[in-house]
Amino acid sequence: MASTVDEITMNYEEDNVLLVKELDKVILSKGAWCTILFKYQQWDRKNETYGDVKYSIRRYQKRDNNFNQKSKFNISSTDQAKKIIEALQKWTQESDE
Repeated sequence: MASTVDEITMNYEEDNVLLVKELDKVILSKGAWCTILFKYQQWDRKNETYGDVKYSIRRYQKRDNNFNQKSKFNISSTDQAKKIIEALQKWTQESDE
């Protein structure tokens, strides 16, 4: 369990194999509720290599001095990430006008 936002990670290991490898993270908000955008890869047991880069947005709530994951949205491909970026850029530019 993580007691600070900076300690939160997506890394997940089982039987000495890193099944989910966190490549990077951006903390989008801090507080009792925090939001983090992760860049990661998953271990492909069949091919014994890491798969394509994926992204995940996760929300955590701090209770009893530990952060617990409450929700997540996985962005399954770079193409999907680019479409989200396009939509957000369009919407934020419209709101600036």
